[in-house]
Amino acid sequence: MALKRVRRRRRASITSLIDVIFLLLLFFMLASTFSEFSEVEISSAKSHGGVDSDPHVIKLLVTSNGVDLYGKTIHVENLSTELQDLIRPESSSIVAVGVTEQATTQNLIDALSLIRTFENFEIVVEEPS
Repeated sequence: MALKRVRRRRRASITSLIDVIFLLLLFFMLASTFSEFSEVEISSAKSHGGVDSDPHVIKLLVTSNGVDLYGKTIHVENLSTELQDLIRPESSSIVAVGVTEQATTQNLIDALSLIRTFENFEIVVEEPS
């Protein structure tokens, strides 16, 4: 008659579980981006009546490859030098910003954040027709 051999249960090792959790934590920390959120104050062209007829309004058109300023395509990096020439020291100017269908939201935000660095400009975004 054979007696059944009783096996002793081994305690579960959680070392491998801790390693997996650590690797997942490390992966998600390195894969995520930490970005700063900021606000850009803009107003609609409807709230500023007569923006189209005012000769002192600077009109920009944000495209997919830059900014169109009075028919001249400018890269966003060079926009500050072009706007510097258009500043009127005696009063603030209105910058009317339009957007083409090919432009991305990032193109618009890049242009708006660069315009916002100037104190003499008030930003007005034209609604697409």
